[in-house]
Amino acid sequence: MSYKILIINPGSTSTKIGVFEDETQVMETTLRHSTEEIAQYASIIDQKDFRKDVILNALKEKDVDLSSIDVVVGRGGLLKPIPGGTYATSDALIEDLKIGKQGQHASNLGGILAKEIAAEIGSNIPSYIVDPVVVDELEPVARISGHPDIPRISIFHALNQKAVAKRYAKEVGKNYEDLNLIVVHMGGGVSVGAHKNGKVVDVANALDGDGPFSPERTGGLPSGALAKLCFSGKYTEAEVKKMISGNGGFNAYLGTNDMRDVIKLAHEGNETAQLVKDAFHYQLCKEIGAMAVVLEGKVDQIILTGGIAYGQETVDAMTAKINWISGVTVYPGEDELLALAQGALRVMTGEEKALEY
Repeated sequence: MSYKILIINPGSTSTKIGVFEDETQVMETTLRHSTEEIAQYASIIDQKDFRKDVILNALKEKDVDLSSIDVVVGRGGLLKPIPGGTYATSDALIEDLKIGKQGQHASNLGGILAKEIAAEIGSNIPSYIVDPVVVDELEPVARISGHPDIPRISIFHALNQKAVAKRYAKEVGKNYEDLNLIVVHMGGGVSVGAHKNGKVVDVANALDGDGPFSPERTGGLPSGALAKLCFSGKYTEAEVKKMISGNGGFNAYLGTNDMRDVIKLAHEGNETAQLVKDAFHYQLCKEIGAMAVVLEGKVDQIILTGGIAYGQETVDAMTAKINWISGVTVYPGEDELLALAQGALRVMTGEEKALEY
């Protein structure tokens, strides 16, 4: 039996939707929302009905027969820390998405919209979220930071990391739960996860915590210098936060968040660009080395993924530094719609059980 899956992936200024028959995409569209449209709403949750109408109208225009949909899945939001997996959109889960348990983000609308649209299709249509960014499987020892008031927390590209790890396992004929993998996501943010027998036992807070710098984020900073900057009187809290996440990394050094620009500048003889490019590869590889220690040297494979993994120069530079640890597999880009579809499908086919929040 095949399943028809409706996917809803809300971003800050757009909503991606797709329809899959099992793992085959039959429809995809990106619904863009203007600044003026978004500005009408005081909070993200206030956008719910507007986005729902836009989605339903788009499905109508694309001649999608809603009565043919078997399951609806949304991108997960900033919930409390939870283990990885596919979660039923329970009342408790929806409530935490509405209040923004760990912050306000457009992805909080994913589960809410999935549940409401599923209910409109039929009372027996299930709805889920899959591997939200708050997936937390850290071992206790990985949570210690150096001060009890500032524990290390897990916020990372869980959806794509888990999806490519499971894809690799399938391709080599093994269970994800039987492998030790290091997965490196490289996009606007970067995250390096140690996947030990199906759990991400160590990973940085890739949003505004530690780890390597990225196109838009600083990663870990020298703490004394950061404290001094915070109390210099030159910056507001909001400005410091933006400096760390948004205007950090490549943006801070070179005024671009595009790796292709950095490489182009480096090739044209820009010494800062060359140094930043080399440092980016250096910090990522250093973090991979740290995760190899977390896995006690027993690393079955290193996986490079995310948009920057399309760049052969980055892949070659990093592979040369890390291939003594294990083999390297590259899955460039991130297919969030497919990853969400696969999460729902694993539950529908009985391969996995839906988790309760």
